[in-house]
Amino acid sequence: MERTYIMLKPDVIKRKLTGEVITRIEKKGYSIIAMRMFNMDEPALREHYAHIVNEPFFPDILKFMTSGTVLGMIVEGENAIAGMRKLMGPTKEAPAGTIRGDYAFNGSENVIHGSDSKENAEIEIKRFFSEI
Repeated sequence: MERTYIMLKPDVIKRKLTGEVITRIEKKGYSIIAMRMFNMDEPALREHYAHIVNEPFFPDILKFMTSGTVLGMIVEGENAIAGMRKLMGPTKEAPAGTIRGDYAFNGSENVIHGSDSKENAEIEIKRFFSEI
């Protein structure tokens, strides 16, 4: 079984879509083995998004991601990383039927984050669930 890190962003919590997104994950056959709600701060965001902190759009991401509560989850299942990325849809122009395609307003406020590799899944799980 493979594990991945999934984070529902502030727009999901504010729009009360948490249950719908979790239902889609579970209906796909994945198990949520841990979850917790928390608020992101700037140091955590700079670490999490280290690969884009120097991009001109990073301040907008910082503002958005600190605007409210997020829900972090460890999702487990067969091919969980690739499967969740498919279920989420691409960051921009996600097709209908994907989580982002059905719920995201734009590329910045895109509802959900998911680890993009086994290595990053391990890093992100340790970052947000150090006790596991």
